[in-house]
Amino acid sequence: MSASGKYELHVRSMHGAEKVAMDFAAEIARRMNFPADRVEDLKTAVAEACMNAIEHGNKLDATTRVGIRLVVDKDKLQIAVQDQGGGIAKPRTPDIESRMEGKTDPRGWGIYLIENLMDEVTFESTAEGGVVKMIIYLEKQE
Repeated sequence: MSASGKYELHVRSMHGAEKVAMDFAAEIARRMNFPADRVEDLKTAVAEACMNAIEHGNKLDATTRVGIRLVVDKDKLQIAVQDQGGGIAKPRTPDIESRMEGKTDPRGWGIYLIENLMDEVTFESTAEGGVVKMIIYLEKQE
């Protein structure tokens, strides 16, 4: 794969579309020679970001789309996942203990996973909807 490039994919806002986006991002990462464990981290983060955009941003409205943009650099992959909804609420860290004890809803781990699997993450609200921007480096950043 060339040292740089831009790729874009749009999927319908329906369950299962996150798998298409996940596989799309994983293939680009493999072509960049990302280690297998980093590819798995990327797949999880992209799937979670897409599921959030599909369910929360676009409210499972199959007439709307989620946009996935990837920018390839020599040592990193930048990913943006954008919905057409009303924007992103400020993410909260889940109460891990109460979820593990079954006291609160076990859902809601997506943002936590994204933040812990990617090297850089930002959440933005634009006139077009919410955007999750992620960066993953070939070598894990500490």
